[in-house]
Amino acid sequence: MSRIGKLPIVVPKGVSVEIKENIVKVKGPKGELSQTVNPAIKVEVENGEIKISRPNDDKQNRAYHGLYRSLINNMVVGVSDGYTKTLELVGVGYRVSNQGQVLEFSLGYSHNIFMKLPTEITVETKSERNQNPIIILTCADKQLIGQVCAKIRSLRKPEPYKGKGIRFKGEVVRRKAGKTAAKK
Repeated sequence: MSRIGKLPIVVPKGVSVEIKENIVKVKGPKGELSQTVNPAIKVEVENGEIKISRPNDDKQNRAYHGLYRSLINNMVVGVSDGYTKTLELVGVGYRVSNQGQVLEFSLGYSHNIFMKLPTEITVETKSERNQNPIIILTCADKQLIGQVCAKIRSLRKPEPYKGKGIRFKGEVVRRKAGKTAAKK
């Protein structure tokens, strides 16, 4: 039995779950999310808990069992609490600002980079003196916020020699030693 799949998902107050055919819809104070579930996996709500079960122990059904439990749990947590990711720009002259849903990056290239964010994500930027610029992203959908963070990070990945780039707040970048002078 899947250790993750057999755990029930507790539905907090203010969150409603609706299951029609093989579509699970979760509605809460932070928004509404839906997920299509494979027809072989059975999802049912009883006594304020969501339980997921599988028909047999085929390899594919075992994989789906844990997968859909995690996806539905992420949806429940997202619509009740939401997800927040904080990115930090490390480097001299690196700046970021936002006008609504459009982020403007200055990352040492010959031009500024503009990025339009999905409407589901709320963004906030902070630039304080003697501090690295910070981007705070908030969303109910864990997959969407992770994808957007990966896209932002790919604009200037942290490099191992000076540690410059876009990184998650608190992330440790493994540093390498640079070149050393040749011995004579």
